[in-house]
Amino acid sequence: MAADPTLIELTGRLVAIDSTNPDLVADGKGEVEIAAFVADWLRDAGLEVEVHEAAPGRPNVVGIARGTGSGASLLLNAHMDTVGVAGMDAPFTPVVQDGRLHGRGAGDMKGSLAAIMLVGAAAVRERLRGDVIVTAVADEEVGSIGTEDLVRRVTASAAIVSEPTEEVVAIAHKGFVAFEIETEGVAAHGSRPDVGVDAIAAMGPVLTGIAELDERLRAGPRHPLLGTGSLHASVIAGGQEYSSYPAACRLEGERRIVPGETVETTRGELEELTAGTGAAVRIPFSRSPFETSADADVVRALHRHLGHEDVGGVAFWADSALLADAGIPTVVFGPVVGAIHGVDEWIDLASLQRCHDTYLAVARELCA
Repeated sequence: MAADPTLIELTGRLVAIDSTNPDLVADGKGEVEIAAFVADWLRDAGLEVEVHEAAPGRPNVVGIARGTGSGASLLLNAHMDTVGVAGMDAPFTPVVQDGRLHGRGAGDMKGSLAAIMLVGAAAVRERLRGDVIVTAVADEEVGSIGTEDLVRRVTASAAIVSEPTEEVVAIAHKGFVAFEIETEGVAAHGSRPDVGVDAIAAMGPVLTGIAELDERLRAGPRHPLLGTGSLHASVIAGGQEYSSYPAACRLEGERRIVPGETVETTRGELEELTAGTGAAVRIPFSRSPFETSADADVVRALHRHLGHEDVGGVAFWADSALLADAGIPTVVFGPVVGAIHGVDEWIDLASLQRCHDTYLAVARELCA
């Protein structure tokens, strides 16, 4: 299946806009320019458009193809921000080669954004009974403040998050818990072991405990779609120079959780493995795992148009968890991509076209 030139062209225009998340890269441009483009495009296509700032300079765009009445509403979600471009020669110059479009954000997830924009435009032309709501959100790559703000303003009968899933109908994904552990020592000259206490050495049993807990988790009960949770250390820092005892050591890490595991269970695990070390545990940030029923209307609609009933899960976290937590039946479904967050990111254009066609078919069914 060849991709429609309009879909290719729109994806390329979105890739050409630098929307690097400024919370990842100090000079990241953020979503202001791309949000203005998306808002203008959707208005020109006949959608009712609102722009809301989730935080100063971090806009969301909501475009509604207003239905004629009494139909269900379908929310289509994609994020506008991208990761950084280190190591890329021409990240914002879209290149089409061998059926793929290359460039930063092509797969994660400006191709999907282009697809749902075009579905919104088609919904205006076809005058469906229910609303089709196109949501282009900020900050998914860091804190998801965009979708956090979105669910306070918008609801729908069902939602599709168009993150790349290799065309798998994903009804589950993992959540995560970020944690910080700090050990204390006593600063002193390296020649004074009678005074100094080594905070870095005190972190040693904690690191051993993390490795042991991760091994137990991955050998434990498995979620049927997601496998097991996991735990790893991410960043460690402490000390000031080689000739001094370090006064503090700070570890940052992450616990990936599957449905049934929570922030509270994670906190208990961490407090147990640090017991007796004097270490302090803090959890600055977390996100719930996601799971929806294979019998949800939006899932069954996808299956009807795909011609199968297969479901799966994805390891990454997505804004789908926030939509589901807000009471919106949600599924994740998107195209085949490659090297996302890498130096040669790409999206398969035939796959993107199939996803576009499927989103439109589901909108026609659910909003009819």
